[in-house]
Amino acid sequence: MIVKKALSTTKAPAAAHSFSQGVHAGDIVQVSGQGPQDPETGQYLHAGDVGRQTTQTLENVRHVVEASGGTFDDVVSLRVFLTDQSNFAGMNEAYEAFVKEHVPSGALPARTTVFVGLPWPEMLVEIDGMAVLER
Repeated sequence: MIVKKALSTTKAPAAAHSFSQGVHAGDIVQVSGQGPQDPETGQYLHAGDVGRQTTQTLENVRHVVEASGGTFDDVVSLRVFLTDQSNFAGMNEAYEAFVKEHVPSGALPARTTVFVGLPWPEMLVEIDGMAVLER
């Protein structure tokens, strides 16, 4: 039986409802959807700036992965949820800069981008991810 462990870190926003920031099971780390929140205050940051929101959101994903003992280079898949198609280029530019900086192996994560409604009007982007750690 695989042991499942809830992940928790003060370097990413606390889970707001009945879920974990992430779960580590076997070699897999699943990160819950993160938004552009300040980990200390929970406040949404960078209103109207999808690039800065994307960078903050990816930082929050990175910190949850690091709470498992992994690194962002262990991320194999990311799902990006955007509220508006017109924000795609700005998100993509910030995303590209972030992954190039934090994935030294050069094996960039797979990615899906979906256009959706998000729970808070301040949120232009939400991102979840999966990492695979070596044993």
